[in-house]
Amino acid sequence: MNYNTVIFDLDGTLLNTLDDLYDSVNYALDKMGYPLRTKEEVRFFLGNGIKVLMKKSLPESAGDEDFEKSIAYFKEYYNVHNQDKTRPYDGVIELMHSLKEKGIKMAIVSNKIQSAVDDLYERYFKDVVDVAIGDSPEFRRKPAPDSCFKALEILGSDVEDAIYVGDSEVDMETAKNAGLPCISCLWGFRDKDYLIEKGAVIFAEIPADIEREVLK
Repeated sequence: MNYNTVIFDLDGTLLNTLDDLYDSVNYALDKMGYPLRTKEEVRFFLGNGIKVLMKKSLPESAGDEDFEKSIAYFKEYYNVHNQDKTRPYDGVIELMHSLKEKGIKMAIVSNKIQSAVDDLYERYFKDVVDVAIGDSPEFRRKPAPDSCFKALEILGSDVEDAIYVGDSEVDMETAKNAGLPCISCLWGFRDKDYLIEKGAVIFAEIPADIEREVLK
């Protein structure tokens, strides 16, 4: 079927944010005097927002007070450095302009804090995307479907006309909870074998594959 609406994840789907997130995690860990994490570890910790990211990054011995401090340090660094190394994946901007030209409505839903989503939206996507929803007290974080439903409401779209695009098991769960089919992109933070193990069935090897799936 043809879809008239696409909901995109942000980190690992539209933008390669790994290096800035990796630097922010290790800034916080260094400030706390804890061992640093590898980039591969941080990559696999991503997907459920800052709190889960830092919880997984801290040693098991860390207490609640250390956890709160680590989040504050992370935000201190990331709020300033969230665009140092972050870039759109090759072909993403072209894909989104092509979809817009064909009348496809688009939204971004992310577990990234809303302020960072706003910064990145303003820089890269304001000309092509109408809605960008991040982590805030207003919605439960993904994989809860709240942000997807709000995006569809703002866009005036029905669930039956929409498809979700993400790169992780969290995105697959989000799409399922919202009643949406999910395209799993293979350039993000999870590899294909892992996604297959988690139940992925539709894949995009390059951004142009998304357009073919949306319009077929």
